[in-house]
Amino acid sequence: MEAGARLTFAMPLVAVVIVLLHFFLGVRGVDVVVDGGGAVVARRRVVEVGVILDRSTWLGNISWACMELAMDDFYAAEEHANYTTALRLHLRDTGPDAVDAASAGVDLLKNVHVQAIVGPQTSAQAKFLAELGEKSSVPVVSFSANSPCRTASQTPYFIRAAWNDSSQAEAIVSLVQRFNWRDVIPVIEDDDSNTRFVPDLVDALRNAEIRVTHRYKIHPSARAHDIKRVISSLKDKWTSVFVVRMSYQLALSFFKHAKDEGMMGQGFVWIAAYGLTDIFDVVGSPAFDVMQGVIGMKPYVKDTKQLQNFRQRWRKKYQSENPGTSLSEPTISGLYAYDTVWALALAAEKAGYVNSDFLLSGKNNGSTDFDRINTSNAARKLLSTLLNIDFPGLSGKFKIQDMHLLSMTYEIINIVGEEQKVVGFWTPEFNISRGLNMKADIDAIIWAGGEKTVPRGWLFPMNKKLKIGVPAKPGFSGFIKKEKDNFKGLCIEVFEEVLNALPYKIPHYYVEFGNGKGESNGTYDELIYKVYHKIIKNDMDLPALFFPYCSPQDFDAAVGDITILANRSLYVDFTLPYTESGVRMLVPVQDRRQKTAWTFLQPLTADLWLGTGAFFVLTGFVVWFIEHRTNEEFRGPPVSQIGSIFYFAFSTLVFAHREKIVNNLSRFLLVIWLFVVLILQQSYTASLSSILTVEQLQPTVTNLDEVIRNGANVGYLNDSFMPELLKRLKIDESKLIALDSPDEYNEALSTGRVAVVVDEIPYLKVFLSKYCHNYTMVGPTYKFDGFGFAFPLGSPLTAEISRGILNFTSSNRMAQLERELYHNRTCPDKDDSQTSSSLTLRSFLGLFIITGASSLLALFLHVVITLYNHRHDLSSVGSQSSWCGWFAILLKIFHEGDRLNAPQLDEPAVLNANTTADTPWSTPDHISENVDSGSDMESQREEDRDDFVQGPDPPSFAYMHSERG
Repeated sequence: MEAGARLTFAMPLVAVVIVLLHFFLGVRGVDVVVDGGGAVVARRRVVEVGVILDRSTWLGNISWACMELAMDDFYAAEEHANYTTALRLHLRDTGPDAVDAASAGVDLLKNVHVQAIVGPQTSAQAKFLAELGEKSSVPVVSFSANSPCRTASQTPYFIRAAWNDSSQAEAIVSLVQRFNWRDVIPVIEDDDSNTRFVPDLVDALRNAEIRVTHRYKIHPSARAHDIKRVISSLKDKWTSVFVVRMSYQLALSFFKHAKDEGMMGQGFVWIAAYGLTDIFDVVGSPAFDVMQGVIGMKPYVKDTKQLQNFRQRWRKKYQSENPGTSLSEPTISGLYAYDTVWALALAAEKAGYVNSDFLLSGKNNGSTDFDRINTSNAARKLLSTLLNIDFPGLSGKFKIQDMHLLSMTYEIINIVGEEQKVVGFWTPEFNISRGLNMKADIDAIIWAGGEKTVPRGWLFPMNKKLKIGVPAKPGFSGFIKKEKDNFKGLCIEVFEEVLNALPYKIPHYYVEFGNGKGESNGTYDELIYKVYHKIIKNDMDLPALFFPYCSPQDFDAAVGDITILANRSLYVDFTLPYTESGVRMLVPVQDRRQKTAWTFLQPLTADLWLGTGAFFVLTGFVVWFIEHRTNEEFRGPPVSQIGSIFYFAFSTLVFAHREKIVNNLSRFLLVIWLFVVLILQQSYTASLSSILTVEQLQPTVTNLDEVIRNGANVGYLNDSFMPELLKRLKIDESKLIALDSPDEYNEALSTGRVAVVVDEIPYLKVFLSKYCHNYTMVGPTYKFDGFGFAFPLGSPLTAEISRGILNFTSSNRMAQLERELYHNRTCPDKDDSQTSSSLTLRSFLGLFIITGASSLLALFLHVVITLYNHRHDLSSVGSQSSWCGWFAILLKIFHEGDRLNAPQLDEPAVLNANTTADTPWSTPDHISENVDSGSDMESQREEDRDDFVQGPDPPSFAYMHSERG
């Protein structure tokens, strides 16, 4: 709208100039009239059409020859023999001057009363003629000039009978996307022909997320030193993909200087937009010589028989009129001119003849002829009809859409030798493809420098060394340290290793971001801004005086322990992180174990103590119950037998039991019980040893909430982003204390000046490698992305370095650097899981189930066997006996002993001397003897006791107790 407003404002003054020139100098140019229809023109009604061209240019000559042939062909066609209208072309050869073209337009409107004007050749001429067309309602049709405004609504009577540049922009973007190039620099001629093309191209690139960091405009009259200055500036850029559109002579000079400067070699990509690609047809060998490897966009024209015939006739006509010309066929612009004449002829016939009413108006009393020109209804009707014309022309389908010729298909050409090799096509349906009707990859392209490998789209700037900013880090020298003029540390080592792995060299040098005294010259955010400021100044090509806030110490990159943060990524691009990420708390630890008189009870929990005691008693009781009938050591007075139960059970704890076990069931049970006791004993010993000897270190603080509640101070690393994080975590700013080194961390924590230190994990690991014993990391890990290298926004090095980091961090070299940083020490977190906990009943539940089941099984088998052996005693009791009688018999069986100290598992019960009972559990006959029920049991006991006393073993506790009884 602004362009249209400026144009409208300027037109009255321009009109005055035009009319003055018209009256005082006359109309420049020769009036050449071409009638359509030949001999039959007299019986056809004539429609006057003006033509404004510059016959001193190849475009003017080619176009006029095509228009003359179009007039002949149209009215010679049989299908047009009955037409009642005929065009009459009035040529004005005005030269390149826009004022002369406007003056010729006024003359054609005022004197010839034309109903259409064809061919303002340049966009500068189109500005004036578009205003004349709107003033008079006469359509202005151009096949080479662009509209003076970006939108068709601002110039409703200007028609461009050529393809819309926005469709070409889409084709170029598709080509850039096909090869994954992320940056493009347009280089264009600074004239009106690119008024719409450059904005359309930039918008299309940015919509595809392709960066356009620079745009270069070259004036049409630029001299060699101006062109060299532009090329020198291009050499300093990282981007090596350029889109070029300019006039032929300027393009020839530009590419010649680019070749001399080495920019037509390997790695560079040159894309010639349509408007330049006809240079090879017009200029010939000089253009081929300096533009090898260039990729070009051209509207696709189907090679029909009609077109082939036309080329032959055009070549004959043009070469006869222009002897010595090198042109062998018309350009696409010439085909557009041919089709434009046909379209106007068809529109004139369809509109019907209307007498030209383009007359001076007596009602309009303007001061000039321009002011007094009235509108033409006939021309308005012709325009309406022309916009609906649809026919197959030589250049393809002719149909006006949005005041442009409908765009269809572009062909992609590659300049190889003296040939324009077609390598693919662009269509709205298939995008970039080898064929018109299929989706397939394009043919191989020979790039600039004869390279067959697809360029990566960027090159390290020629004659440039990267200036890399390095933060001053006096406290944590393991990451960054400066020794004389050399920089060392983990960050430098990683960066150098990654650079050395690249397939190309990147010259660089380091500059400390410090005050010259080993101290930082600002925060890390300020270091990031130095990289951001550098790219701003480069992008805008402004001198330093426009950036008073930027010192000369701006950087091309920043390398160091720079944390990747969201707000920093707005100004620079970060590589992938190369260190562990996250923020945690560092706190002191203390030994919280308590040694008291009852510490020996701590290894076992209360339920395990009670359970163990219960199973001791159960095992002792079962052994006593099985042994007391046959084993004298388990007999005696009740008090003695109770003592035997407890003494025997608890003496197994230290394996000090002396009682002989004569029953196999007891032996089976005792083996299992001793196994359980062994495990309990060893577990108790290990746990008690741990409690008494191992330090049970626990952190003094476990989370920041405790710190906030207690109002304690919090330490952080100076010049870091921690203050902002701690404020978000609701830590009072007055409680924050900046620290600079591991020694200051230790001093502040040990003296209580701060309760915790909050810092990034790599720093804390360095600290703990020196002070591991007294401190630990606790609390949640606040997620951050770790350390990365900073590059300007859009820098192609970011992706390259990131890929290198991925490879390097998984290598042994990275592990070695980390071991050197942490001095080969690892400090595990000291939390509750590291303290010795008491053993629980659940830990030994399986053992207790086994020994309990064994005890019950042994007890059950003993009862069954005993009752079986004394079945005769039970059968002698009548069924009428009372329960007291039954109880007395059972008590007698289980209380009175059989043969004492026998080694058998269990003995059969004997009711009389003449009866023996053999059972599977009885002892063999050669060691069994029948004992009369009335025999003297006391004498037998005395014998057995004598044998026992004379044995090698000392008397048992039960025996001695019975003797005292």
